[in-house]
Amino acid sequence: MRLELPRLRVVVLAAMVAGALATVGWWAFGPAGVAVELTQRSWRMEIIVERLRLESGSDWCDELPEGAFDISRRTIVDPTGKRTEPSEHCRYSLLAWRRSWIVKSEGGPDDRPDWPRPPLRIAPPGQPGSERLGKREAYFEIELRDWENHAWVCRLDPEHWKQLRVGMRFRIPVDRFGTANCPAMYASRL
Repeated sequence: MRLELPRLRVVVLAAMVAGALATVGWWAFGPAGVAVELTQRSWRMEIIVERLRLESGSDWCDELPEGAFDISRRTIVDPTGKRTEPSEHCRYSLLAWRRSWIVKSEGGPDDRPDWPRPPLRIAPPGQPGSERLGKREAYFEIELRDWENHAWVCRLDPEHWKQLRVGMRFRIPVDRFGTANCPAMYASRL
């Protein structure tokens, strides 16, 4: 019995060392990235709506923006010292297009992506209050989750987004801060 106990310890110790080496080997030389599953596909279309607003400002009269009106002038000395002589300084009004709100439409893989069509205000020409459509942005996103239920959202181009299906599995590189490198995602099926 005495001979078998040390042998058993050696076998157990050898098994533990082999297990530790296998774990370290898998970590160092195994596949890169985190195994994830695609759990959701969605799209969102956004348009910035701009409103024509009446703004006031002040500047040197020889540097007024185009379209300035209701100009009042006064002669002052430049407090910065860039102008050596007293010069005309103006207060003015200006109509300018400014971001007012964002309209969006969104959906999933069963919905056809479509731009929103918001009702726009129309004011008489030269009057503030009119609205117009500005910059457009389209987002095609997928949600990926690992086995520990960590989630990442990746934006894709529409062509790749259409090809993917819920339930597909991938490996995605994740840095030490937990940020997924979506462009480097590769579609090696698990």
